[in-house]
Amino acid sequence: MSAGECQTGNRKDYDEKEEEEAPAPVLDEGDIALLKSYGLGPYTSSIKKAEKEIKEHQEKLKELIGIKESDTGLSLPSQWDLNSDKQMMQEEQPLQVARCTKIIDAGTDEAKYVINVKQIAKFVVGLGEKVAPTDVEEGMRVGVDRTKYAIQIPLPPRIDPSVSLMTVEDKPDVTYDDVGGAKDALEKLREVVELPLLHPERFYTLGIDPPKGVLLYGPPGTGKTLSARAVANRTDACFIRVIGSELVQKYVGEGARMVRELFTMARSKKACIIFFDEVDAIGGGRAAGGGG
Repeated sequence: MSAGECQTGNRKDYDEKEEEEAPAPVLDEGDIALLKSYGLGPYTSSIKKAEKEIKEHQEKLKELIGIKESDTGLSLPSQWDLNSDKQMMQEEQPLQVARCTKIIDAGTDEAKYVINVKQIAKFVVGLGEKVAPTDVEEGMRVGVDRTKYAIQIPLPPRIDPSVSLMTVEDKPDVTYDDVGGAKDALEKLREVVELPLLHPERFYTLGIDPPKGVLLYGPPGTGKTLSARAVANRTDACFIRVIGSELVQKYVGEGARMVRELFTMARSKKACIIFFDEVDAIGGGRAAGGGG
């Protein structure tokens, strides 16, 4: 190697070393604002502003009605009215839970109701003063008094507490901007799940039924759960998150009963999204011979 080639090689090494040791350029306010704008949608600022206003109004509402976080969940002692509560307990008699099994002469003024009080007997009774005939249906749980067993109040279906706890009460704070690298999947997900909830009139105009569900598949960490939380944030529907392993119970039939109660609870909501996570725990594939 000649002396000229050696000097050229040393010069290149020196230039590369200077480039590595050169200080990073200082970012001004415009550059910082540009970096912050990356990944933001056209309505991100409006959504954040609206969420901030909603939070402020909720805090003001809590101050006006006197709601305060406490270990017992009770209101302030200054708002207690023990005398009225005691009088109400004396006037209102405790009710007993029964089930209406049959309605005799339904739709007439002389309609009678066959109720089954568990571990006691069956009775043919009428309605109380505060109950309308349209409020009671066959198979419904009702509250009856302990003297004449007249139906005083209709009761909602009994739901397993473990199923009720699956409901996500708080609105998730995840948006579509937080899910990266899944643009095509998010567009399909919004078309299948979000569009029927926010714009059902489009499907009614076209005369087609909206999709009933969607299957998200892929390895762990690809954003399946995150996408579902983003959909729950975008819509005002009740969001129920079910982990598949929770439906695998020790006793035969318990898992199927929980699924039935889960859909019963979902039908009682105005709009609901049920998200089954880790569905492979209960939905195994069939073998070629038909077993499994």
